[in-house]
Amino acid sequence: MSSSASWPAPAKLNLCLHINGRRPDGYHELQTLFQFVDFGDSLTFEITDDGIITLTPEVAGVAHDDNLIVRAARRLQAHTGTPKGARIHLDKRLPMGGGLGGGSSDAATTLVALNHLWATGVDEDTLADLGLALGADVPVFVRGRAAMADGVGEKLRPVAVEEPWYLVVVPDVEVSTAEVFGHPQLTRDTPKIVNLETQPERWQNDCQTVVCDTYPQVAKALSWLIEYAPSKMTGTGSCVFGRFNHQHEAEAALAAMPVQWRGFVAQGRNLSPLQATLGQ
Repeated sequence: MSSSASWPAPAKLNLCLHINGRRPDGYHELQTLFQFVDFGDSLTFEITDDGIITLTPEVAGVAHDDNLIVRAARRLQAHTGTPKGARIHLDKRLPMGGGLGGGSSDAATTLVALNHLWATGVDEDTLADLGLALGADVPVFVRGRAAMADGVGEKLRPVAVEEPWYLVVVPDVEVSTAEVFGHPQLTRDTPKIVNLETQPERWQNDCQTVVCDTYPQVAKALSWLIEYAPSKMTGTGSCVFGRFNHQHEAEAALAAMPVQWRGFVAQGRNLSPLQATLGQ
């Protein structure tokens, strides 16, 4: 792919999020199943020879040098010693604090795309390690395969699950992940389940009750969506998603969605659109 092409930074859904315990260091043991969807942000990269990294447009509330995209590019520069730079443009469509992994996906796309465009030749494992320093979810997006995550989310095992259609509803609220994981009422004792990916009837989100109790906008969106399809919250919220067998069913529900909410229809993907693009 050329530097003028658009590179996808897809959303992910947590099809389940089970919290199995709390470690002495404060982190939580969990089981979660990630699947990508064919909707997300997109980035374009103009390669330069001056070593400077710039990002446009500015993201509200995030300093330029603190943006995960800029930090990812500079980590790859530092690791490889490349003299090249990049002018990066972000087309932002995923909400912040929605549980869709937008920031982590942007960082992963930056690592994968610039490794290709700079011809730095870094292997996938090393890219994932570089991404882990930026955020726990970044390696998931770097590897680009639906996966079960265990431990604190760092132990990934690729899986293949059904690829249905989803309606994702975006309530007008940003949820604090730290607040959710620190909540005294959070369920923290769900037993670990072997081969959880083969048992969709047991998939749940242990953060959902706390988030719905704390953020009534999320509870309202979920109670509406569940009238149309089996539905739950993704990650620590705020987005909720309903599962549909056919695109037209999801589109019909989107058309009936209250006007004060945002939403989109997308299909689940076990291979990330980023990896599909890289393989072209």
